[in-house]
Amino acid sequence: MIARLALMLLLSLAAMAAGPARAETFLIANARIATMGRAGTIERGSILVRDGRIAAVGADVAAPDARRIDAGGRIVTPGLIASGTGLGLIEVRSVDAANDRATRLPGISAAFDAGYGLNPDSLLVPVARLSGITRAIATPTYAEGTGAERLFAGQAAAVTLGGQPMLMRRGVAMVLALGEDGAERAGGARGAALTSLRAILADVRDFARRRAAYDRGETRDYLLSRADLEALVPVVERRMKLLVSVNRASDIRDALAFAREERVGIILEGVAEGWRVAAEIAAAGVPVLLTPVDNLPASFEALGATLDNARLLQRAGVLVGFQGNGNHRERELRYNAGNAVAAGLAWEQGLAAVTINPARIFGLDDRVGSIEPGKEADLVIWNGDPLDTLGRPSAIFIRGEAQPMRSRQTELRDRYLPAVLPSPSQGAEP
Repeated sequence: MIARLALMLLLSLAAMAAGPARAETFLIANARIATMGRAGTIERGSILVRDGRIAAVGADVAAPDARRIDAGGRIVTPGLIASGTGLGLIEVRSVDAANDRATRLPGISAAFDAGYGLNPDSLLVPVARLSGITRAIATPTYAEGTGAERLFAGQAAAVTLGGQPMLMRRGVAMVLALGEDGAERAGGARGAALTSLRAILADVRDFARRRAAYDRGETRDYLLSRADLEALVPVVERRMKLLVSVNRASDIRDALAFAREERVGIILEGVAEGWRVAAEIAAAGVPVLLTPVDNLPASFEALGATLDNARLLQRAGVLVGFQGNGNHRERELRYNAGNAVAAGLAWEQGLAAVTINPARIFGLDDRVGSIEPGKEADLVIWNGDPLDTLGRPSAIFIRGEAQPMRSRQTELRDRYLPAVLPSPSQGAEP
């Protein structure tokens, strides 16, 4: 017994001595730095990282005590940010047990929090990270077959794709579908969805003022459960924005009017026809998230889809962030930005749409999104253009810690590719 206690004490002391891993001090030198901050692009500069944060950045940064990493003139950018993704919440789409993005539980819609149940060991995380993505906005979705009362999908969470904990911040937005999807969930009509939303927000405001009366059963019946009402209080108090999925120009106008009249903050997502009402979106000061390669009329609400969408919104003064092509294809996020640049967007604007812009949209720009002193050191050294398919990360840092440059896919490649390639002695077949 005494020996067992002694062993437990020894293990405890060892764990305490080890403590959390501390990021080293290092200097990335001889780099072309796309800071995405006030300094703009530094053609030949250095970045000093100390204790996981950026200590200094500029053309002349001296740090004799730091380990030196020579970038060889290559581009260094902030880590990319994926928005509207299931990273950390989904593994195999067709297997319900591996999908934690949606719930069918009655009475839980707005209260559903994507910050719970995150899996940092998901095999999708390294794949996304190898494309330069270091943070993500994990968003809930609607479960199939849910009732008309489930207007909200739940709360999005900001997550990190390296190190622990995976959760960065809860409740960065409340997810809501309008347009065709919202109409379907409200009984088949867009007007019913908007009417239901107004009634719900009136209930939330009444609940926020009369919590004690509610507990005593002295209020009217509300449309939502207490958990959902509590979850929506930050929305009516403007501490949390609604992430509204909408595409048709008229639906976008309705969403803008709803936000103005109800005095709530919104982020527009999808906006296939956003270019048609770009001036109105800009005047409202509402940011948008979109997939810039969407250019086909996949539905009646996206008849005006065009590759010019991002450029026209940007030109109107709208804050634009880009999304990837789905959980298993988040690595294509930067390709989407590259396509937007090919369609007329400036290169710096394309990079901003996957770095500082999503950080600003979700209120994370005090920590990530640009290379500036005081921010967490999410950095990517590229061997080419980060918005080109031929460019690849040669080194990735999250909070100042170097990330492994491998995934399950690369390990399978390295294991089986030699078996199908000719050996040097055999040469290639004629």
